[in-house]
Amino acid sequence: MSVFEPGFRVGVLGGGQLGLMLLQAAIDWNLHVKILDVADAPCAAIAPEFVVGSLQNYADVYQFGQDLDVITIEIEKVNVEALEALEREGKKVFPQPHVLRIIQDKRIQKQFYRDHHLPTADFILTDNRVDAQRHADFLPAFHKLGRDGYDGKGVQRITSKIDFDKAFDAPSLLEKAIDFEKEIAVIVARNERGEVATFPSVEMVFHPEANLVEYLFSPAEITQDIDNQAKNLAIRTAEALGIVGTLAVEMFLTKDGQLLINEVAPRPHNSGHHTIRANATSQFEQHWRAILNLPLGDTTTHTPAAMLNLLGEEGHTGPARYQGMEKLLGVSGVFPFLYGKKNTKPFRKMGHITLIDSTLQGLKIKADWVKKQIQVVSK
Repeated sequence: MSVFEPGFRVGVLGGGQLGLMLLQAAIDWNLHVKILDVADAPCAAIAPEFVVGSLQNYADVYQFGQDLDVITIEIEKVNVEALEALEREGKKVFPQPHVLRIIQDKRIQKQFYRDHHLPTADFILTDNRVDAQRHADFLPAFHKLGRDGYDGKGVQRITSKIDFDKAFDAPSLLEKAIDFEKEIAVIVARNERGEVATFPSVEMVFHPEANLVEYLFSPAEITQDIDNQAKNLAIRTAEALGIVGTLAVEMFLTKDGQLLINEVAPRPHNSGHHTIRANATSQFEQHWRAILNLPLGDTTTHTPAAMLNLLGEEGHTGPARYQGMEKLLGVSGVFPFLYGKKNTKPFRKMGHITLIDSTLQGLKIKADWVKKQIQVVSK
């Protein structure tokens, strides 16, 4: 059945903020999108079809996929066994379950890079806290949980022996700390025909406490040669995985000019939100194009852009209130996007703000101003 015929149905596992933006892009093509998530997920009120269930429950995921032509995700933490069963029965599942198995576990993910000669920081697999303590000569390093870490959670910096009490008492990996110049990311898309397209590299700045992206700039302040190398590394990674869909590849640019893969995400990603306003094709439309085996879109950047994550303020937990929105809406080139999460808590992603300007310097000035104007607090 053609994507644009009546009756064609696509499903998304996850109804959070990425689901919201996927729905925005799907409206342009009149796609019928069905979403599975908990009852109070942001997409619940606006999805054409919404099913309440658990993303990790086999029966919920398997039943969800029965009447769909294509199934995708907006979060990796889903029941892969159910997706494998649906794939065996002829359903198209993108990204494919084998890709999710690799990426769900950072231990397997890092070993994949090593096995496929994709550059990444040196690492040691550890089974528990005692095992990690045997590798004091490997420090300084980061201890990363194998599974279930997200948005900076599940990562601990281990600088000396006295820090090992912070190590995880579970299967993890000890990753060598890298003396890097910048952290950059490239989003690459790949369809079933093997066509690939990359977005320009972006530069990410991480929150010093929350260990998640606070804001980013596009394009990254790097040479054209480094940008080309980063795009090439993203393509090599996507092709090694054989992924269909979008893949965000986060990298370290070391002080001696090397690129090392940090982590990847097999879906639209925080590092690509600005593309809705700044690029000819957004990462969300590109994801639809890729998983529906359509021609990939033009990724040309129209204007320099920045994206600030709107995080819940420290000391505030409860019903969300946004202070300063009116000020932002009075400034040209400032575009807030709220995620519809009812409750805030410290460092929770509650929205983002895209900024555009004719120059990178103008963006940085505007970004500093915006950060001071808006807060997410509890009532």
